[in-house]
Amino acid sequence: MAISDGRLASQDITRIKRVTWSGLVINAGLSLLKFIVGIAGRSQAVLADAVHSVSDMSTDVAVIIGVKFWSAPPDDNHPFGHRRIETIVTTGIALALGFVAVALGYEAMITLRDTHIAPPAWIAAVGPAVSIAAKEALYRWTATVGTRARSPAVVANAWHHRSDALSSVPALLVVIVSRIKPQWAFLDHIGAFIISLFILKVAWDIAKPALLELSGQGVSRADRLRIESAVMAVEYVRELHALRTRKYGSGIFVDLHLLVSGDMTVRDGHDVAENVKRKLLSDDPSISDVLVHIEPCD
Repeated sequence: MAISDGRLASQDITRIKRVTWSGLVINAGLSLLKFIVGIAGRSQAVLADAVHSVSDMSTDVAVIIGVKFWSAPPDDNHPFGHRRIETIVTTGIALALGFVAVALGYEAMITLRDTHIAPPAWIAAVGPAVSIAAKEALYRWTATVGTRARSPAVVANAWHHRSDALSSVPALLVVIVSRIKPQWAFLDHIGAFIISLFILKVAWDIAKPALLELSGQGVSRADRLRIESAVMAVEYVRELHALRTRKYGSGIFVDLHLLVSGDMTVRDGHDVAENVKRKLLSDDPSISDVLVHIEPCD
């Protein structure tokens, strides 16, 4: 039974590079647009949104560089493959988002009481409006590619795109409200702070599963029960114990001990182990390999 070696298919690598390069170009254009209209329109919220788009560019670069390494085949130093590099890249994306969120929130708070607050100009609304449409479309494309390739880093980058789209919503609203009600110009700073909180939440949602994987966490209890049920359904399996799992990038490695009749030959016991391995690999594409240890039940 062939096992997965943790590598991405060549077509998946091509799709990842295509969508990420496209995202990099789009982010560069949006960042420049929002910086220009943010400065011209005197909007701190739009400038904060522009900084968020710049952070998107850094994560695009991380994915473009990282995919070359985590798609490499196993070697003597990395017998399980290189997908843990993807987890590290995912964590880096989350940290970049978190840093941007804290910086934007701090800047919004320390300037909230500025006496020279003035309502932003209408031109400031152009940047967020274009960003909402472009980044939502980019999110859908990137998420589709990441899900198909079972790549957490690409999916995380997709959510980075969506966070940029959603963070543009309050930026657009505060510009509109501040223009209609000039006395509410302070909302521009509050909008920037709200954007920072949203970005921080997205950063945590991305970082949590990556950090749990790096800490050595296995699959959930529900997944363990599903694995146990599948194993016990194989003929001649009397019992199993010492079930251990570990996540490695988008893959799962499974170790378990099987109890079979002590009267079985070595060949028969080997066949039972192969049947268990074959069933688990076919039932769950996320399982990369299964190591089975045979023991006599008596």
